Amino acid sequence: MKNSVIDLTPSKPIGFPGEPAKLKLHTQGLCKFYDGFAALNPTDLKVNAGELLTLLGPSGSGKTTLLQLICGLLKPSDGRLYIDGRDRTDSPASERDVGVVFQNYALFPHLTVHENIAFPLEMRSVGKVDAKKRIAEVLEMVGLADFEKRFPSELSGGQQQRVALARCLVYGPSLILMDESLSALDRKLREAMQIEIRRIHRETGTTIIFVTHDQEEALALSDRICLMNAGRIEQICSPQEMYERPASRFAADFIGISNIFEGKVLNGYLQTSDGAMPVSQVTHADRGYLVLRPEHIRIDASESAMLSGRLIETIYAGAECSLMIRLESGFTVTARRSSSLPHLQIGDIVGLTWKPEDARFLDNGG
Repeated sequence: MKNSVIDLTPSKPIGFPGEPAKLKLHTQGLCKFYDGFAALNPTDLKVNAGELLTLLGPSGSGKTTLLQLICGLLKPSDGRLYIDGRDRTDSPASERDVGVVFQNYALFPHLTVHENIAFPLEMRSVGKVDAKKRIAEVLEMVGLADFEKRFPSELSGGQQQRVALARCLVYGPSLILMDESLSALDRKLREAMQIEIRRIHRETGTTIIFVTHDQEEALALSDRICLMNAGRIEQICSPQEMYERPASRFAADFIGISNIFEGKVLNGYLQTSDGAMPVSQVTHADRGYLVLRPEHIRIDASESAMLSGRLIETIYAGAECSLMIRLESGFTVTARRSSSLPHLQIGDIVGLTWKPEDARFLDNGG
């Protein structure tokens, strides 16, 4: 272990040109079954050193099971787990050099902030002088330098979360796992803590695997997102790619708001009950889906509009306004536009258009 856990030198971006990324974690066919039920199907996952990877998915998707297998709280049914190239599949949790920040923070209520953070150092017999230096450094990093004598009950939820993170950082684990760590915070505080986690990650270069079911949180935090569904990895890529190029209908529906049209492909168009929509991608599929994000739809009063429908609701959200338009088939389309544009009345008939390249086609296998 390093003499000092906190290194304020900014971490290198993952994968410099000509420099391959170092592998921190590798699972090979890792799985978990309960009486034939697959909590996690055989999973192959690679996490690079210095990366912030988010495991995202609905309840029951397998993300927490995977996290517990990584930290050693569960024993896999099969497969192997490697950390820094060493097989840790059968190693006890205490030997994996993995730190965990739990959802409920798990702070000792009878210990002060300083004592809570000092606890893992005491368990590792770190000397008092070194421990004092490390604790001072992490308290400064998480913005709690003046709070070391307080007890957890005297802290806000966000401050308790920072203490839990500091307690994990202070002993320099090779890998940090965060399990729904921001779920108990209100929206504004969650957004502030997301910024703090990104800053700390950037400054320390620590490898972090973050578990959440909140797609906005995943988009805001991650270097990459590992989207999970039904105990499997659905898609793994950058937040931008996952939002703009979802690989499946599930990914398109789970990440952000999508308008998903289904139909038959004929002569470069998706034939639906509401009309023909151009498919810009080359495809040999007979049927499929067209995924269209709300921000790509324009309200068009001309006769050249691709679709038309009746405005049934408007939702004001500051700079933007969301419009709900019901098509003749009964399908409701969500569109977004600037709140500064002329106001539309509920019941108005409006036309909808978009650039064909902004709509992503997925065949029925997606």
